[in-house]
Amino acid sequence: MNRSSAILLGIFASTLACGISAEPGLFMEETAIKATSDGRPMFEYRFAPDVAFKPYIFQLYSPGGVPILRDAPVDHIHHHGLMFAVAVNGVTFWEEVIKKETIGGREIPRQTEVTGGCIRQQLDWQTPKGELVLREKRSIQPLSNPDATLLTWRCRLETPPGKEAVTLSGHPYYGLGARLLESMDKVGKFMNSTGQPGESIGGDHRLSPASWVACTGPTADGRMVTIAILDHQGNFRYPSQKFTMAVPFAYIATTLNWKEPFPIKAGEPLDLCYGVAVWDGAVKSEQIEKACREWQENTRNTAKQ
Repeated sequence: MNRSSAILLGIFASTLACGISAEPGLFMEETAIKATSDGRPMFEYRFAPDVAFKPYIFQLYSPGGVPILRDAPVDHIHHHGLMFAVAVNGVTFWEEVIKKETIGGREIPRQTEVTGGCIRQQLDWQTPKGELVLREKRSIQPLSNPDATLLTWRCRLETPPGKEAVTLSGHPYYGLGARLLESMDKVGKFMNSTGQPGESIGGDHRLSPASWVACTGPTADGRMVTIAILDHQGNFRYPSQKFTMAVPFAYIATTLNWKEPFPIKAGEPLDLCYGVAVWDGAVKSEQIEKACREWQENTRNTAKQ
């Protein structure tokens, strides 16, 4: 076992125990789980099988209560707020339906619960023909933070019974991604830990290997908000490629460099750990860097408990 795998195995074990003390509350409804902190909304996670092709964070709020995500916009109905998807054995779990034909697989919850301050799920990734190609254990934990809405998103991807290996692949934006407010389209400003815009892959679409990526932009009423996706040092291919685009719409994602497909072998799961933070206002890169380092340290400490 390599060092990264060992780190993340510890992290994921601690995830199930939810070792970070979290004050936010989680409230489970029939098709959604809502997180709040001191009475204010943090996020809403939608998980029922008939809600969408995949469970996802439908809405994420700044500390001031500003919602920053879009769900199933007309231009890309498969964009669901903050979501995680890749391609498995050549089958996309990102796209869903094109010209009324189902092309995408579904992330189907087998079990969903709220315990120890965490959302925990077991998911079956099934192709449009119903073949089980991947199993996932996911946890989403809201965290206390005086300045930002903060959460940790973790998942363990593993082969299902009877399969010796599966291959992950996809497009440059596959991974954990956020479709942002329409008011941010074309005007969103991006930052990352490198301070460089990254490699152009067409138009204003860029990729940069960075420990975090962020977008600042206006809400419909003119207020500014900033969202960042944080990477963990133990993740596969850290620092992973961060995707950004403002035209024709604002989107950010953390990917695993899908130019290089990656096999998951039986008995060797892939563990991933990401943070997501939202601030009111236009936040400077130094503040995001500080928040990322603190979050990374907290997850490291949790893993040792």
